[in-house]
Amino acid sequence: MDLILRNARLAPGDPLMDIGISAGRIAAIAPGLVAEAETIDAAGRFVCAGLIESHIHLDKACIFDRTAPEPGRLADSIRRTSMVKHGFTVEDVHARASRVLSRAIAQGTTRMRTHVELDPIVGLRGLEGVRRAIADHAWGIDVEISVFAEEGLTNNPGTDELLVAALDSGIRVIGGAPGSDTDRPGQLLRVFELARRYDTDIDLHIDFGNVPDDMDLDLVCRLTERDRMGGRVTVAHVTKLTTHDIDSQRRIARRLAETGITLSVLPATDVFLMGRDQTDNIRRGVVNANMLLEEGANATLGSNNILNAFTPFGDCSLVRIANMYAHIAQVSTDTDIAACFDMLTTRAARMLNHTDYGIALGNPADLVVFDAASAVQVIRELRQPLLAIKRGRPSMRWSTPELLGPSGSRPSDLPQSIVT
Repeated sequence: MDLILRNARLAPGDPLMDIGISAGRIAAIAPGLVAEAETIDAAGRFVCAGLIESHIHLDKACIFDRTAPEPGRLADSIRRTSMVKHGFTVEDVHARASRVLSRAIAQGTTRMRTHVELDPIVGLRGLEGVRRAIADHAWGIDVEISVFAEEGLTNNPGTDELLVAALDSGIRVIGGAPGSDTDRPGQLLRVFELARRYDTDIDLHIDFGNVPDDMDLDLVCRLTERDRMGGRVTVAHVTKLTTHDIDSQRRIARRLAETGITLSVLPATDVFLMGRDQTDNIRRGVVNANMLLEEGANATLGSNNILNAFTPFGDCSLVRIANMYAHIAQVSTDTDIAACFDMLTTRAARMLNHTDYGIALGNPADLVVFDAASAVQVIRELRQPLLAIKRGRPSMRWSTPELLGPSGSRPSDLPQSIVT
């Protein structure tokens, strides 16, 4: 063996386990492994498979300082971002995407799906810059790309050709944003047509708004059924769902379950942008992902944007995103909080159709050690990831904090870590 991670807590109440790693994969899981190998002691801390960022935009991250201020309560994020996209260069996108990828690795994320905009304004520069950043950070994170038309497809000449060029180059996820198109059904039909031609997965930004009218979700469900794409289609945002009564929300959730569509909930962006038409009793606009799970649908939690007009905050911490979501959705039981952690891990892997994910023999050794005793504690207390391992090699390490006491120096009886 090459490495043994000892005394890992995989679940509350279970015995501590050693995880043996060979050639980048998990070769053994047992207590007290006997083998010659480098060892790292997890010291009873919670260990899980690496976190998965299911929805983020690397190409337009870290540009908030370039965008014009918000015009009052009108966020106007697409237009304000479009105004600065002319200045995107391959080098600029590469630098900003690299900044985000480095931070994501530092927060325990080992897999990711990123969305990249294609349109005549930016051409393929964003895609090339993101691809370079992904290649530079392949040692710490696996990233797949979804290309989509943020500013319209049927009404934006030249965009279709860019999507085809990207798919011809090997991209295997196509997205969409029909809300920006004058022919919303036309865009969705074209996206599904391209998905059939290139055998790609689909990941759509849909039904982003403050009213329940004119939702595209039903058409997406019908097209998914028509093309037998269950398990390969994801929709994101769907903030209009929150404006329906709860019985209708549950009915729609069951429809998602029947068709095999995953919904990515993006709490930071959605709570920042929704309810802008209100000045009091402001709606949150964040879908209750736990309700979706109760009805049999799959759901994930994602960051979406980092430091731009859509979300002028962010540190790439999926733990923080899950904690924020739990506050907004007002979920608090251990069962619900554990489900939130699943949305960052196993449920995100299901969305991405990653069958090699998790702590199991033969899987890639993508592991994270948290300064906590359980997944629930990680989310409740915003616990820090201390170590990440990617394909069997340590890729990130944080130091644990030490309490120094009133004298400013650590007494001999003070614990080395604040883990409890």
